[in-house]
Formats: sequence, structure tokens, C-alpha cells
Amino acid sequence: MRRIVICAAAVLAASAATAAPNPGHGKQLYEAYCTQCHGVSGHGDGINAAELSVQPRNHTDQDEMGARTDEDLFKAIKEGGQAVNKSVLMPNWDGNLNDGDIGDIVAYLRELCCKEGN
Repeated sequence: MRRIVICAAAVLAASAATAAPNPGHGKQLYEAYCTQCHGVSGHGDGINAAELSVQPRNHTDQDEMGARTDEDLFKAIKEGGQAVNKSVLMPNWDGNLNDGDIGDIVAYLRELCCKEGN
């Protein structure tokens, strides 16, 4: 019986790791972790932005965001801006967010930059 429980847990863990990104969850995480610098609407105008020597990325800029791959965005969030040759002021979030959470934020960023009117 114990072997079956362990196998079932492994299958559930593997399926969770490969689950499709959830932009709704990504939005919640973005609001908690990213808006201080990037702003509630993603325009790079968060409450900390005025004090930063390098202005935060405008996540609604289709040209800028379109030039970034999902892998680049994922790496920037996980390892910080310096990991993708961007601002050292962008912290790494791998201590706070797991890979699934980061994938959800990337999915939300794609919605944010590409929605109608941006």
C-alpha cells in the first residue's frame, strides 16, 4: 500500500510541474511582488520607481516585451536583471517564488503587454 501512495504522490507532483501556466495566478503574484516598481498597470511607474537610478521596465510596451522570449522573462524573474544583462536593481525572486509561480507571472506578462489598447 505504501508503494502505491508514494507512486501516486510522484505522479501528482510531476503533473503539477508540467501544468499549463495560469495568468490569473500570475496576476496575483505580480500584484504582490512586482507592482512596487513596475506599477499596478505595469507601466514601470510603481511607488519605488522615482527613487531608482534605472527605471523599471514598462510591461505594457509591446515592442520591448515582444523582443523578450519567455525564457528571458523567466530568467530575469528567477535570477534577477543582471542574469539577462539588465538592471542589477531587478532582484532575483527564486527565494520567494517557485518555477510554476514564475511561469504564471510570465503568462500574465504576455497578457499585460499584448492586451487590446497597448
